[in-house]
Amino acid sequence: MILVTGGAGFIGSNFVLDWLATSDEPVVNLDALTYAGNLANLASLAGDARHIFVRGDICDRALVDRLLANYRPRAIVHFAAESHVDRSIHGPGEFVRTNVQGTFTLLEAARAYWTALDEPARTAFRFLHVSTDEVYGSLGPDDPPFTETTPYAPNSPYAASKAASDHLVRAWHHTYGLPVLTTNCSNNYGPYQFPEKLIPLVIANALGGRPLPVYGDGLNVRDWLYVGDHCAGVRTVLEKGRQGETYNIGGWNERTNIEIVRRICALLDELRPDPAGSYERLITFVKDRPGHDRRYAIDARKIERELGWRPAETFESGLRKTVRWYLDNQAWLRQVQDGSYRAWIDMNYAAR
Repeated sequence: MILVTGGAGFIGSNFVLDWLATSDEPVVNLDALTYAGNLANLASLAGDARHIFVRGDICDRALVDRLLANYRPRAIVHFAAESHVDRSIHGPGEFVRTNVQGTFTLLEAARAYWTALDEPARTAFRFLHVSTDEVYGSLGPDDPPFTETTPYAPNSPYAASKAASDHLVRAWHHTYGLPVLTTNCSNNYGPYQFPEKLIPLVIANALGGRPLPVYGDGLNVRDWLYVGDHCAGVRTVLEKGRQGETYNIGGWNERTNIEIVRRICALLDELRPDPAGSYERLITFVKDRPGHDRRYAIDARKIERELGWRPAETFESGLRKTVRWYLDNQAWLRQVQDGSYRAWIDMNYAAR
């Protein structure tokens, strides 16, 4: 059995679904069900005894201790995090609480649990921490991609909170010997992503005939990774990764934001044409976010060389799957766009 934190969020729910589609090993899924956590993501697992959902906070040490004592997992896979840069700018406190304090609480609970394990369970145990490329800061146009040894230089409250959590994980390995693994991924996209992030936001707004907001000049660059490929990479690191090591998981897909938006418009023009004309007519350049990193890119050669993982999707195939999923799941999209979501969109974009 494994314990997954944040398993009702975007990446976490995809991981749980993929895990149980390829394995009979049960999952204990701990999620606080904040705005981005959604049990509808896991509806296909209703009645499946292999999926044990627990609503709770990773900062609740007593709860985490009980789960570890009751279920005796062989691994913790830690996805739970506040993850949206814009929200971190408006309210950094929650990011420090969840990403830093929450990771600390999990590490201390895991250390106490692991220390008390008998062999061979003690040797086999792993704590896998899922992080982001944003901890490395921003690249210039001609800089080489981030590697696992790139110095940390976080530029947003979100990135700083994730960098802090990465450092805690490293310290718990070097100080206490806790068998940890860390992954740093590039920008994920795919099914079940909350529509505050670029790709689902553009799809949702386009289908609603609303402006498609593009920050600044639209030339900020990101490396895009299909969520199913990311989940496969995490599984590979859990299975084969060397304890104490960090593995960058990237898609080898650098794209500017404006290119992403135009590609989505072209796919929607093909799959769901609008009588009013091309969706590109809705593109609206807005005031840039504060401290907006110009470019991210990941060098994923270490995980390819050492563990044999490579992304299965091209950007074109992954984006087409993603647009098709949102077109086929309009009820899910409507359900997550409640009053609090609309208030957030108004707050973040109205003044731009």
